[in-house]
Amino acid sequence: MEEEIKFILESTEESMSSAIGHLDKRMATIRAGKASPAMLINVMVDYYGSPTPLNQVANVNTPDGMTISIQPWEKSLIPEIEKGIHAANLGFNPMNNGESVIINVPPLTEERRRDLAKQAKSEADDAKIRIRNSRKDANNEIKNLDISDDHKGNLEIDVQAMTDKYSDKVDAMFQKKEQEIMTV
Repeated sequence: MEEEIKFILESTEESMSSAIGHLDKRMATIRAGKASPAMLINVMVDYYGSPTPLNQVANVNTPDGMTISIQPWEKSLIPEIEKGIHAANLGFNPMNNGESVIINVPPLTEERRRDLAKQAKSEADDAKIRIRNSRKDANNEIKNLDISDDHKGNLEIDVQAMTDKYSDKVDAMFQKKEQEIMTV
């Protein structure tokens, strides 16, 4: 019985932790004020007929806070990289100099900052939903255990404490991202 209880608690914690990891990746793709290679994480390039992530066909870096530089490993990929950036609909206008692709990241308008903050809030809410679903699944498994009601109640309290801890992490991540976005 103890093994089963331990398994329920560990799998719940793992599920909640994965929700935080997913949120972290999603927050990295939301643009704050500065240029970042993470902004291009969803860009796919047609590499010899198959869609390939940009970071697998080129070096992506930021020489300064307003510029992203993409150095392809093969110069023939420059037009495909430009197409991929346009297809990703990020609002960037890539330029190439024959050697690399340069993106000048325009400063954010107040309206765009608000939209990005809403997007970050939506991602945070999705993470909280995943955490609450993990709590619900754990509580359902606890209800089906053959143990005393007091013991079930204590386990549900433990699961709630875990839920609160991960929800607080989501709130902190959102507040940090919102501050990054809204800082001019």
